[in-house]
Amino acid sequence: MGDGLIAVRAVHFAATAILVGALIFRTVVAEPASAAAPDAAPMLASQVRRAAWTSFVIAVVTGLGWLLLLTMQITGLSLWEALTQEGLTTVVEVTQFGQVTVIRLGLAVLLAISLAGERTWPPLRRLTRVSALAFGGAIAWTGHAGSTAGNLGILHLISDVLHLWAASAWIGGLVLLVPLLKSSARSRTPGWRKLELNAVNRFSMLGIVAVATLVLSGAINAWIIVGTWQVLLATAYGQLLLVKVAVVVVMVAFAGVNRLWLTPQLASTAAADPDVSRQLARNSVIEIALGLAVFAIVGALGLQHPMIHP
Repeated sequence: MGDGLIAVRAVHFAATAILVGALIFRTVVAEPASAAAPDAAPMLASQVRRAAWTSFVIAVVTGLGWLLLLTMQITGLSLWEALTQEGLTTVVEVTQFGQVTVIRLGLAVLLAISLAGERTWPPLRRLTRVSALAFGGAIAWTGHAGSTAGNLGILHLISDVLHLWAASAWIGGLVLLVPLLKSSARSRTPGWRKLELNAVNRFSMLGIVAVATLVLSGAINAWIIVGTWQVLLATAYGQLLLVKVAVVVVMVAFAGVNRLWLTPQLASTAAADPDVSRQLARNSVIEIALGLAVFAIVGALGLQHPMIHP
């Protein structure tokens, strides 16, 4: 049961991050950058919608799976019994996780309606962004931040929401940036090259903000949950957290290479060589893979007991 919960949580976190990040990428990167190559705008819009809908479906299915597995764990019922008896109702009514899950399902319905309707009525895009951010940020109330009491709990929740949004902007944005880079490597027209450079620069700035937010919010979360270096090293939670930090450091290193070395090459006249775009895409794929590893670690962290709870 524990392994199943870890897997479902990890996939849910990843899908939710890609969903939220795809919509942030559309607003901050894709749409402003596509002015340089209007012929590419439909393709970029299609890629964003495909990523958003695919990750949305996975997030909803795994969110329901998470609720079902937790119900089985809490009540001791079998899968069929949990589906047919009052187990789900009990968990939804008496646990914070169940109540938050119902709220998030409501947000998912709102998001699906706005995402489906925005093609015919563009003003719905604002509702799509807001509902997606709320759907992703509400995960904070299902974890350790939702269990922290008092004013410290409020700080913990704010920090965790920002942490979730920043991770989404980084990983979800990379998922959309990679196909853009590959398309640009195949089509080296001036418009596509300008689009690529504009998109990379915009995402680079978004990445800087996201990483800075991740570091600050992560430090706050660790201070609240772990407290001391001794606890960090002596507990399973602390050790998993150190592994997570190590993976993120490697991700930041790849992001630094992209930002400080490859992006300036892309802006130079020598960047007409598509190898720079391909190298950026390869590094971004590595970052995505490392990010998925982080989500797997986070899936396990949520089932550990940090020292703040005792």
